[in-house]
Amino acid sequence: MSNINRRDFLKISGSSLIGLTLGGVALRANAQEQISLDDPLVQQFQYVHESAVEGEKCSNCLFIQGEEGAEWRPCPLFQNKLVAANGWCKAWQKKPG
Repeated sequence: MSNINRRDFLKISGSSLIGLTLGGVALRANAQEQISLDDPLVQQFQYVHESAVEGEKCSNCLFIQGEEGAEWRPCPLFQNKLVAANGWCKAWQKKPG
């Protein structure tokens, strides 16, 4: 049976906390790239930067994330790449409420 002293416990806890924090920063950094229309996934979902469907755009879609009002926001459907707030894809779902 292993006995961890207080100093070792604090080192391990501190390292874990730093790792989790840096991991979260890395995930947010990944969502900074705007989506490319050449991407096969984008083509599969028929994504466009400007919606032609009245009342349906990324900014009022269930899946959009990020700061309300931003011109480009992350979307989990596209591996957290940034989509245009005025964009659209065939997976669009109305936000509840």
